[in-house]
Amino acid sequence: MHGRPTILEIATTKYDVDRPIVQAVMEEIQTACGINEGFLISNPMERFGWAFFKVLIKMELLSGMELKFGDQIAKTKGKKIEEKFIKFMINFFESKDARVKVKLVDA
Repeated sequence: MHGRPTILEIATTKYDVDRPIVQAVMEEIQTACGINEGFLISNPMERFGWAFFKVLIKMELLSGMELKFGDQIAKTKGKKIEEKFIKFMINFFESKDARVKVKLVDA
């Protein structure tokens, strides 16, 4: 997670509902960290009723998240920091009613 941008793969069966929520959550995180243009969202790829899209979190936003949410992330369930980060993001999305699966993808 350190030293390069992080890519999350988001999977949903309700793209039209969940995509705007994911966008809003990322904007909220960005605002909380005082950063602009800290992420990118890809176009979806659809398979078997699921839509998959990626969220690229740029280094500047990752650093901001570490400062702003580091304690919360550290307290999230998981053994490794990557697991904790994914669980933190899932919890954040779910708190806004997005029912998505999230996976870390290598850049």
